[in-house]
Amino acid sequence: MSATQTVTQTQDSVPQTTLHLRPQSGEQKDQEASQEYRYAHLLPAFDTSEHYEPLTPFEHVDPGHRALNHDNPRAFLDNATSVVELTPNLGSEVHGVDLLSLDSNGRDQLALEVARRGLVVFRDQHAFIDAGPESYLEWGRYFGRLHVHPTSGHPQNYPELHLVYRDQNSTFNFEREESITSSLWHSDVSYELQPPGLTTFFLLSQPTTGGDTLFTSQVSTLKKLSPQFVAFLRTLKAVHSGVEQAEFSRSGRRGGIVRREPVEHVHPLIRRHPVTGEEAIYVNRQFTRRIVGLKREESETLLKFLYDHIDKAVDLQARLKWAPGTIAIWDNRITAHSAIVDYGQSKERRHGARITPQAERPIPALDGLDLSA
Repeated sequence: MSATQTVTQTQDSVPQTTLHLRPQSGEQKDQEASQEYRYAHLLPAFDTSEHYEPLTPFEHVDPGHRALNHDNPRAFLDNATSVVELTPNLGSEVHGVDLLSLDSNGRDQLALEVARRGLVVFRDQHAFIDAGPESYLEWGRYFGRLHVHPTSGHPQNYPELHLVYRDQNSTFNFEREESITSSLWHSDVSYELQPPGLTTFFLLSQPTTGGDTLFTSQVSTLKKLSPQFVAFLRTLKAVHSGVEQAEFSRSGRRGGIVRREPVEHVHPLIRRHPVTGEEAIYVNRQFTRRIVGLKREESETLLKFLYDHIDKAVDLQARLKWAPGTIAIWDNRITAHSAIVDYGQSKERRHGARITPQAERPIPALDGLDLSA
């Protein structure tokens, strides 16, 4: 069943029996081909008449601030059956915590924990995933204004939900088919004036093997550099652009939709987290285009050095292997990530949904840095 055959279906047409997705075997794939896809109502929809005005600035207050004043800022983990650090520098994996049951204090504490660890992975969250799009929106709005992606597919009538999708017939991912690797480190939509902060992502369907996600700590990548070099980087700012992504869609790929005209904004090369105060590198291959004030060769050389540093710092990275019911929550301000598209030959479906609250305009690590172009 292809996306073009199913995007017009509604939630009412989806069977309501309780079913938790498991990695598909060949037999299961054959059965699925002749049955209704459980998450058909969350397949990508593209409406050429859909258009939005430019985003306007808003005041963002990070929920993690409130947790700093709690007697136990990690109380939401008290009933966890397991909390394991994925790596010393990045990521924790949690079992036994039901995200849907978290009250406002628990959500505040979650925001602080994600800010401190960069990435927190929650297993066995079937109830959250099966709660549906209205529940997703309520969850995301607690952490900030929900971002509407200018080019990606979204479920019918839910533009605030960003989808990644690939099956044997189609892909709506932003991929570089001319490259020898599918990895492309980025921080989501960093070209916005107020890029995302706490971000929630989960898979609705996944290949039997492959389709993992890589994460890296931009706090730790910065700490690897010499103090003198970091002092210089703090004085710099860079242009982040959504133009290439928009042109990719305008060329007829990824649904061919541009809902909002692309923007470019200037952000500090080194930003400070508003809650923890930690500093992080804030450039990425996908959206950063040039360093303001440097000549072209200087900018390209410096950015290439930073990109290579991010790519190669495997001691600062974590690899998330997805399983049914997994939810990953990360802080886009202090991490970068890359999908691993290594499952194409299997012809299996990978279908994910992202809830993307925006945060503050990036705060320069250097006080008084002028962010005008």
